[in-house]
Amino acid sequence: MKVSSPTTKVKTPVKRSGKVVQSCIRGPSGQSSATTPTAAVLIKALKTGFAIEELEVLRASLNLPMERLARLLGISKATLHRRKAAGRLDPAESDRVLRFARLMGHAIEVLETQQNARSWLTSPQQGLGGAVPLEYARTEVGAREVEALLGRIAYGVYS
Repeated sequence: MKVSSPTTKVKTPVKRSGKVVQSCIRGPSGQSSATTPTAAVLIKALKTGFAIEELEVLRASLNLPMERLARLLGISKATLHRRKAAGRLDPAESDRVLRFARLMGHAIEVLETQQNARSWLTSPQQGLGGAVPLEYARTEVGAREVEALLGRIAYGVYS
């Protein structure tokens, strides 16, 4: 009979669901409140960092190459490689992923389809001085401006 040593570590698979990002992309309409994370749940998830799967869900929803999305999120290639190996983003990276997921959700609500939202978020917008919304949203201030522009579009205010 073979006995394993007490120092042997068994790597257990991490459950990677992408639930946080997916709930933001789908938005509050069409969902029950039981599936929408509360602020307390989001804060707790952000403090521990999102599973790397959340980044992949965002990448798929935006239909962007991972390299471009990582650049927009301020994650270098080397850091992305380390995060994939670890299976988890750090809190600041997770916060930026959440920011982009919320913008995608808001854009889908306003523009009615995921394809329209993708196109709008990745194309220069006159209301942002010709800037591309996802590039503008690299900062929190920029993200708020993108949200404000989406709000104006939703209410038919020319920008």
